[in-house]
This record gives sequence, C-alpha cells and structure tokens, in this order.
Amino acid sequence: MLTPTHRSRDIERSPEYLQPDKCTPPPPDDSMGGIWFIKDGCGIACAVVTWLLVVFAEFVVLFVMLVPSKDYVYSVINGILFNTLAFLALASHMRAMLTDPGAVPKGNATKEFIKSLSLKPGQVVYKCPKCCSIKPDRAHHCSVCKRCIRKMDHHCPWVNNCVGENNQKYFVLFTMYIALISLHALIMVGFHFLYCFEEDWTKCSSFSPPTTVVLLILLCFEGLLFLIFTAVMFGTQVHSICTDETVSGCYYFSTLVFNFFFFFFFFYSGVFNQPLPPSFLDLYLLYCLKVW
Repeated sequence: MLTPTHRSRDIERSPEYLQPDKCTPPPPDDSMGGIWFIKDGCGIACAVVTWLLVVFAEFVVLFVMLVPSKDYVYSVINGILFNTLAFLALASHMRAMLTDPGAVPKGNATKEFIKSLSLKPGQVVYKCPKCCSIKPDRAHHCSVCKRCIRKMDHHCPWVNNCVGENNQKYFVLFTMYIALISLHALIMVGFHFLYCFEEDWTKCSSFSPPTTVVLLILLCFEGLLFLIFTAVMFGTQVHSICTDETVSGCYYFSTLVFNFFFFFFFFYSGVFNQPLPPSFLDLYLLYCLKVW
C-alpha cells in the first residue's frame, strides 16, 4: 500500500493526478499496425536523404570508378566490399528506425498502478505529466516521439527515431558502417584521381572529364563529412556504453555543426543556385532546439 512516506515527484503537488478520472488520456501511438514508426516530417525527410546519399555514393563508386576500371580484380574486390558495407549500413538504419527504442507504456500514472508496485517506504516515484506514465530510472520524455524512452540517449532525425535501450546497438552499427564506407570511398577517390592524372581522363571514366571531376568532388565531400560525423558519434556511443552514460550534450553539439555545414554546402554554396529562404532556416533551428 502507498504510505505517506512514499514520495512521487510532481505528484506531491498535484495529488489528483493519480486519480484515474483525472489522468488525461494520452494521444494514440505513432506505430503502424504493430510496427514502430515515428510520423515526423523532418525525421522522414532526413531518413530519405540518408538513403539517397548512400545510393549516390553507390552510383559514383560503381559507374564512375569501378566499372570503367581496367583492373578486374580491383573492381570486383572493392565492389563486393563497398556493397556489403552499404547493405549492412542500410539494414542497420532500418532496424534502428523501425525498432521500439524502449517506450514506457502510456497512461499508467494511477493510484492503482502505484499500489501494485509494492514500493518501499521513502522510495521515489517519477511520473511524466505529458504521456501520463510512471517513468523508470534514466527514462526521458521525447517531444518528437511523444513517449518516455528507457535509457534514452538522444533523438536522431537521421534514423527518425530515439536511440534508447532496445535500438542503440543498431545505431552503433549504423554509424560504424557509414564511417567505414565513407573511408573506403575516400580511399578509392584518391586512387582514381592518381590513376586519371597518369592516364587520359577520357579513358578513366565513362563520363566526360568535367562530369567525372564534379561527381568525385561531391563524393569526396560527402565521404569526408559523414566520416567525421559518424566516427565521432560511434566513438561517443561506445564511450557511453562503456561508462553507462548518455551523450545527449555531445550529440547536440556535433549534430548542429554537421547540419550547419550540410545545409550550407547544399543550399548556400551555389550548387543549386537557389538559397533557402531565411524562414526555412529559422524553422529548422527551432526544430533542433525543440528536439534537444
């Protein structure tokens, strides 16, 4: 039975919150037929962009560097290695995106549920007034997922999901595979440039020399950017697992830096010659501040 010595953060100030008829029903889940999927426009767009960038890297690696190469063994070995890592990266991305990160059941912040916990005298009970649930230790509420997530590390828009207790391993694998294919692509770009400098540019690619150079530079920029970002994230994730901590602060800073350079390059460096309106950037920054 719940005794006066039990404490419940926020419940002490609002005792009526534990009444079943006073607990506001939570909104419906964002899952689709039992499949965990967050219906967030920005997150879905970022996830699609992630896949498109991997597909672009596949296109440049295969049709600009490997297929035109005269070294058959070099093309086969690097093609198998790159495609295997890309497949594992996309598979890990799907698992991280479609796996329940550890959502706490909604609507259990009631007196009956508190009594069923058989709490010890003086034990603290945490509740979330937003999703009307009792939170376990180290659970945090995500404003995007609209759920409390057990051992929540951060919400990642690139996988359109929170990184929590159940899907952190898939996120770690995703960052590792992306870092590996980025490094692999950069190495192949370096060898291809050396090969083209020694040979005739018209013979080292199926495309025209200007098109080849532009595609290789874009791939080099993409690979370098994602190598730095995913390598940092992989390192912080492994460190957080070893120390049993979260990296929300480090992720917040690194994500803002990454997103700044990403959007600056694609929308303000003249690649598409049409900069985004200031209102879009303001909304994007507000979204970042809201998530983290």
